[in-house]
Amino acid sequence: MGELEEVMDSGEKRLNELGYKQELRREMTLFKTLAISFSTMTLFTGITPLYGSSLLYAGPASLVWGWVVVTFFTWFVGIAMAEICSSFPTTGSLYFWAAHLAGPKWGPFASWCCAWLETIGLIAGIGTQAYAGSQTLQSIILLCTGTNKNGGYFAPKWLFLCMYIGLTVIWAILNTFALEVIAIIDIISIWWQLVGGVIIVIMLPLVAPTRQSASFVFTSFELGDETTGVSSVVYAVVLAFLVSQYSLYGYDAAAHLTEETKGADKNGPIAILSSIGIISFFGWAYILALTFSIQDPKYLFDTSNETAGAFVPAQILYDAFHGRYGSGTGAIVLLFIIWGSFFFGGLSITTSAARVVYALSRDKGVPFSSIWRKIHPKYKVPSNAVWLCAAICIILGLPILKVNVVFTAITSICTIGWVGGYAVPIFARLVMKEENFKPGPFYLGKARRPVCLIAFVWICYTCSVFLLPTLYPINWNTFNYAPVALGVGLGLIMLWWLVDARNWFKGPVRNIDSNNNNTHNDKF
Repeated sequence: MGELEEVMDSGEKRLNELGYKQELRREMTLFKTLAISFSTMTLFTGITPLYGSSLLYAGPASLVWGWVVVTFFTWFVGIAMAEICSSFPTTGSLYFWAAHLAGPKWGPFASWCCAWLETIGLIAGIGTQAYAGSQTLQSIILLCTGTNKNGGYFAPKWLFLCMYIGLTVIWAILNTFALEVIAIIDIISIWWQLVGGVIIVIMLPLVAPTRQSASFVFTSFELGDETTGVSSVVYAVVLAFLVSQYSLYGYDAAAHLTEETKGADKNGPIAILSSIGIISFFGWAYILALTFSIQDPKYLFDTSNETAGAFVPAQILYDAFHGRYGSGTGAIVLLFIIWGSFFFGGLSITTSAARVVYALSRDKGVPFSSIWRKIHPKYKVPSNAVWLCAAICIILGLPILKVNVVFTAITSICTIGWVGGYAVPIFARLVMKEENFKPGPFYLGKARRPVCLIAFVWICYTCSVFLLPTLYPINWNTFNYAPVALGVGLGLIMLWWLVDARNWFKGPVRNIDSNNNNTHNDKF
């Protein structure tokens, strides 16, 4: 037995201590885990789709400095989560953390809330990647076929929906049959985004025929109230920050993979913090490159321009290359790099979403749990959970055929659910007695209270602003449907808890006795 403990992976040993047996294949290295975590955050996927709207609200300065402000507070969240991840390296991650940190009395309820917030956020996150990826592909097709001014083909809603569904299905297939391929793809992803990011950040300002002044980029505030209907400077700045708040999360993906990562109690926290560091630097550089390269700010939103005013970053790229070389080919190539980022991001988020659904099903917290917790006998992945996530994501996208604000709603649901899930374990860590916490290799010590307090307050603020209306006057075409969707969804989940689930859901269910390695069904 002593020899077995000597060779046992430290993450697996800690997993056994927490009451879970090793079921998933533990073969991911730090670099592979970092690749998936970084791919989930992704360099382009948060900034690109919301860049135009954020620029329109209050001009470039709020957009540029908003990234700096949001990055600052994101570090507090990341550090708080890294400490918890080091102590609890489990696939269930956030909801498992919430259960143990909140204690026997409040643990089941904290676990229930956290699990469902995280599940909602991750599944909606697949939708955001599929939507933005389809939007980028729509612009590529338009530019390849002659641009909006020269009879180019602008994909109609039905084709847009087909692209959305197609991406979702491809990600599900890869997550079902090709986990090893995914690990390779995610390694490609991190280099794709790093190299592609460097190319865009350096090339775009060099190619642009003219560049905006530093004064325009760093100090220019200009309300777009004629288009957005937002006349308050403070409110406009708050909305301009949304692009940064939407971009800077997803680093918990490393925690979802801890049961598949070697030395997860050490490598999980490293992957979380490294992902934040990389995306913080390259994200700001990408925003600066786009903003400095703007040729005509007003023309970006003109519905008669080459990209039909539908995708501001695409127009910036087109103006730069066409203005310099008389051709938009370079813009198409860079848009393809950006599209690849959406593809990799959606693939990684699907991986994370399936792991959370699997972990929650393993603890009987999802209807028909016996179906969703099944592991594919050959590929050793939670294949049923993968396809459940894909099916729900496709349903979320169906309103694309009739409604123009689908992306706003899905983005808000994704951010509130995903980031809101972070708040539960962080708050529990903030208020718990220190003697009840078993620290891992990454430990904050006395710094945990101020770090967790700042992180929790910031998360509450982030969730609040994504419930706000983004366009005025408010009507059926501008209404932010996220509060209604979340209100109904979370209301039903809480009703289920009060009526039934609180009687049997006790949090994570142990499937191993760490003393004798015999499986059982004791609940936390």
